Amino acid sequence: MRNLLSWFFLIIFLANCFGTDVVSVSGQCQSDQQLQLLQRKSGLVFDTTLSVNLALWNHSTDCCHWSGVGCDEAGRVISLNLSNESISGGIENATGLFGLQHLKSLNLAYNRFDGTQIPSSTSPLKVESPNLSNFPLKLEIPKSSTFPLKLKIPTTSLLKLKISNLSLLIQNFTQLRELYLDGVNISAHGSEWCKALSSSLPNLQVLSLSSCFLSGPITSSFAKLRSLSVIRSDQNNLSSPVPKVLAEFMNLTSLRLRNCGLRGTFPQNILQLATLEHLDLSNKIFLQGSLPNFPQNQCHRTLMLTFTNFSGILPDSIANLNNLSRIELSNCNFTGAIPTSMANRTEIVYLDLSFNRFTGPIPSFHRSKNLSYLDLSRNQLTGAIPSNWEQLQNLVYVDLSLNSLNGSIPPSLFNILSLQKLQLANNQIEGQVPVFPDASSSLLDTLDLSGNRLEGPIPMSVFELRDLEILILSSNKLIGTIRLDTIQGLRNLTKLELSYNRLVVNASESIKTIYFRPLSNQISGEVPNWIWEVGNGFGGLAYLNLSHNLLMGLQEPYNLSNLIVLDLDFNQLQGEIPKPPQFAIYVDYSRNFFTSIPADIGTFPPVTVFFSFSNNSLTGVIPESMCNATYLQVLDLSDNSLNGIIPTCLIERFPHLWVLNLRRNNLTGTIPDAFRGNCGLQTLNLNGNQLGGRVPKTLANCKMLEVIDLGNNQITDNFPRWLKEISSFRVLVLRSNKFYGKIGCPEIHGNWSMLQIVDLAYNDFGGKLPAICLTTWKAMMSDEDKAESNIIHLQYELLGVSHLYYQDTVTVTVKGLEVELQKILTIFTSIDLSSNKFEGPIPEEVGQFKSLYALSTSRNALRDPYHHVVGYLSM
Repeated sequence: MRNLLSWFFLIIFLANCFGTDVVSVSGQCQSDQQLQLLQRKSGLVFDTTLSVNLALWNHSTDCCHWSGVGCDEAGRVISLNLSNESISGGIENATGLFGLQHLKSLNLAYNRFDGTQIPSSTSPLKVESPNLSNFPLKLEIPKSSTFPLKLKIPTTSLLKLKISNLSLLIQNFTQLRELYLDGVNISAHGSEWCKALSSSLPNLQVLSLSSCFLSGPITSSFAKLRSLSVIRSDQNNLSSPVPKVLAEFMNLTSLRLRNCGLRGTFPQNILQLATLEHLDLSNKIFLQGSLPNFPQNQCHRTLMLTFTNFSGILPDSIANLNNLSRIELSNCNFTGAIPTSMANRTEIVYLDLSFNRFTGPIPSFHRSKNLSYLDLSRNQLTGAIPSNWEQLQNLVYVDLSLNSLNGSIPPSLFNILSLQKLQLANNQIEGQVPVFPDASSSLLDTLDLSGNRLEGPIPMSVFELRDLEILILSSNKLIGTIRLDTIQGLRNLTKLELSYNRLVVNASESIKTIYFRPLSNQISGEVPNWIWEVGNGFGGLAYLNLSHNLLMGLQEPYNLSNLIVLDLDFNQLQGEIPKPPQFAIYVDYSRNFFTSIPADIGTFPPVTVFFSFSNNSLTGVIPESMCNATYLQVLDLSDNSLNGIIPTCLIERFPHLWVLNLRRNNLTGTIPDAFRGNCGLQTLNLNGNQLGGRVPKTLANCKMLEVIDLGNNQITDNFPRWLKEISSFRVLVLRSNKFYGKIGCPEIHGNWSMLQIVDLAYNDFGGKLPAICLTTWKAMMSDEDKAESNIIHLQYELLGVSHLYYQDTVTVTVKGLEVELQKILTIFTSIDLSSNKFEGPIPEEVGQFKSLYALSTSRNALRDPYHHVVGYLSM
């Protein structure tokens, strides 16, 4: 088996090395070459009925004309293609096959080698595979080996190779021109691999080392590789500046250093290399730079700087890049106007300038007839959308959303039959939605015009877009009546948003007219059962948001089976909670009048990550079947009347759980001491129950905790200083319990630096306030300007989808007034130590809390409070 695996990798290796070489035959085969080949053929075991090339080799024809054989002008064999020849044996005796001195290309792919071994004295490659599935493979090449001009070792998800000594691999291949080791585990320091390459391969032209576990820095020895034309080193951790010497590589045509940890400032003169065609520096947030003035007639074809820290303006000289076809500059810090000269680029195919700070108008791209992808979203662009789109009949994707564009939508934009995605959301666009003149032929699958000032009716042609999957027209001033059967005609529709308009939807003669009002919808009655049939042509309705209405029930029979996202938040739904869709990921039943939870509810949604039943009238116990939904990230049962204990399985079975919110119920018993070692909990809110006992020690396993709210219970314990290892704390609420003792934290040593809300009021804490503890609360010491520059809400994005998220809520008391923070800003800071037994002076360290908004120490035995502190506080 070991030999079989060795040959398996050798075959793949050689096939990828040489499978693409094409050789023209112009010489007459030399007799010794022909004799060698025929001798080797006779030693091979293969199926003549399946052979394509080997079976035709014979003495009667010139070997340079044999299929699979390539010769040079002198009649010497330089390439052999023996792939798909059903060879099953004899290769171990064919030593001369590898002894053809001028052989440059050998392809042995897709044969049937089994239990074969190559003699080590002649083999170009020996592979050892102790275990294919669990161990990396190790490549070693004997010092005596010779090799062609091109070395390519491919890997796949099933084939992982490791080279323990790069220098040993390449030291004898001094004439090598191309080296491809992508995906091979080299694990070498910069000084090692740079020296190995420069000392052994002085004539190297192509270097491809992506995902090789290389580290930096790139040392000065790399400068010796002046013949390089292609450099690829993606997915490594070089952690060093880009070598300035690359600007002296006069043959360099392609430089691809994507996501490899480079930092510092990128040398501008590399961008000005006359030979450079392809540059990809994407995904290096620590790499800075700016674009230079480009000389005339440069060769650039692709320029990719996505997710870098490049800044400055786009120079007008970008027009000198006559061959430029792909520009990706998204998520950088570019400013200024988009040069008009860029729009004159006739060769441009792909243009992404999103997530920058470009200003001014959008230039007209009517000359860019090859343009297929245009993304200018999330900038500060102003003015009207250019009107002349007629010539751009290759456009597939247009995103101009989240700018400050005004004017109307050009009708010509709706006349591009190739267009598949059009997104103009969150601008200041006015006027009516244009008609699609040939809707039945359109390929449009996404139309998002939300967050504008569009008015008038929705054209009927919108409902004739047969490929439409996503239609978002919310937050406009649209009026008119829509027949629901026209919506049902969109058989591929998976997402529909029409909220915040002035639309009237006519369901049918037998169903009451449904109104959409401008500020929030007021749909009343039941959810009609026809809605589950929408999108049946493409697997059924997947996304349904009916939140903020007056719905009272679901018309029977209802079928939720295809839904992935179901949002019924803020309605008047009653009775038992509907059993959620089987494959739902997001289910929100909050802010209704539901009264009970089905006992078997947890058996229905095995893949759900978000469950919210908060703010209902639910009674009874928490069903243990909830523990079957093991992929949960957010479980919110807050603000109900649930009783009984917290099921232990809720704590111990959810390694992915981020948020557990059970606040304001009637839960009793203790908090289960069952938090696992891989606990991922970030928010634990049990405020407002009747829980007793102690704070469980296993809670210390939750190293990512940001919010812990145990307020308003009956917990009897001392201060949980054993949570000292959790450095992510932002909110700690122990208010109105039976905590006692000192709150000293001498072992923290710098943790809890993010703490911003502390509420220990109405307990039996005593002793002096520990200064050493207070000095670790760094978030309260930031000056106001710095704090405001980093404002965020405490929220958790689900599955990387920005509009599916959970937002933390906490109640704080300011001057005796309870304030519920439904969005916890990281800028808000407060400390409430009131109604305890603290004594002594307030430590001077409190005076360092420059961003503190509220401080309460009343009803304690503290002396001289605020004398040296109050002048520093924000509030």
